[in-house]
Amino acid sequence: MNNTVVIGLIAFAAILAGAFAGAEVRERLPKHHLTDETKNLVSVSTAVVATVSALVLGLLISNANTSFTRLGGQVTALSAEILRLDRILRRYGADAEPARNMLLQYAEHKTVDLFPDDRADVRLNNPSTYELLQRLEDMLLALKPANPRDQWWLAQAMTLAAKIGETRWLLAQQIGQRTPKAFVALLVFWLALLFASFGLFAPRNFTSAITLTLCALAVAGAVAMFLELEQGLGGVVRISPEPMRQAVQTLEAEPSNQNAP
Repeated sequence: MNNTVVIGLIAFAAILAGAFAGAEVRERLPKHHLTDETKNLVSVSTAVVATVSALVLGLLISNANTSFTRLGGQVTALSAEILRLDRILRRYGADAEPARNMLLQYAEHKTVDLFPDDRADVRLNNPSTYELLQRLEDMLLALKPANPRDQWWLAQAMTLAAKIGETRWLLAQQIGQRTPKAFVALLVFWLALLFASFGLFAPRNFTSAITLTLCALAVAGAVAMFLELEQGLGGVVRISPEPMRQAVQTLEAEPSNQNAP
């Protein structure tokens, strides 16, 4: 099972346990501990916790969505750079055909690395795929421009190859850039404490139990959602693989030795 789903279920269990623990504590407290003054104090105190929790959860979701969008943009940029490099190599001529074939191999391997059939097998930093890119760069360096036109196209190709390598490293650096687990645990504790205060003064009936359960599920879902968005690749929610797949399909469909604008 996906780690974020497991964390979401743990958060749901902890928050719901807090709600029912509050209801259980109410049954064991003396009556003078449940006065209106005590209820007002608990309400004011938990309002502070609720405000902090809402602000933190909203900020985490916003940051995770930004990270998710940025990762999707990097993948789209990678696919565009691959397509543009292929066009430039076609303009260069027949001497660049081996480099075009190597570019296709790189695009195929990179697509499999980022979007495997088994989402647990995502490899942002696959040495064998990077070796294909290095071999492509070596092939470009081995080309001998016959005129200023070819020299210009080769310079553009080298620049794009460098950009592809840079984007590769940007994707690889996504590993480990997530919210610390200790902070997630602290957020879940705040939410469990908040729901415990709800259960402390909630009436003991079926409607109250269902309401608390659904609210706990909704809040735990928000926790799991920002963790999913932070992951970006390999989770239940992931960026679209279509840009890379379309790039591979375009490279496979393009005939050799055909000039393109």
